[in-house]
Amino acid sequence: MPTVVYIGEKLRRVRGKRLLTQDELAEKASVSQSTIANIERDNVEPQFRTIRKLAKALDVDPTELLPE
Repeated sequence: MPTVVYIGEKLRRVRGKRLLTQDELAEKASVSQSTIANIERDNVEPQFRTIRKLAKALDVDPTELLPE
């Protein structure tokens, strides 16, 4: 059975530490602002390539965004 991975809380926390708005992160990661909002609200499970884009934009290792 596949595992569902939600990263909303961690993404919001790291984005806040970087003092970025959802719009700013979306632009840096080349995704839409609505994608960021949906991920942060755990409305969607992001694909791993999206997690990599977000991690790169936030200058963190992708595993820092994954649940423990």
